[in-house]
Amino acid sequence: MTLQTIRFRIRPDGRVEEQVKGLKGASCQKLTAALEARLGAVVSSAPTEDHYAAVGRQRQLQTASLGQFS
Repeated sequence: MTLQTIRFRIRPDGRVEEQVKGLKGASCQKLTAALEARLGAVVSSAPTEDHYAAVGRQRQLQTASLGQFS
């Protein structure tokens, strides 16, 4: 099992940066939604490679399934 971490950086001006590692796909957004609601408005968001890794795997599975019926 991959280690799952959430790292917070609190800037001097009060901004909070959050980085999630070890979660695939949109599961990181589900995990952090409650935290973000309490911290304030999300100014920006950028998916990491972990987010796209799950999406790519899903597409590979769909392609393989479709290929069997061709």
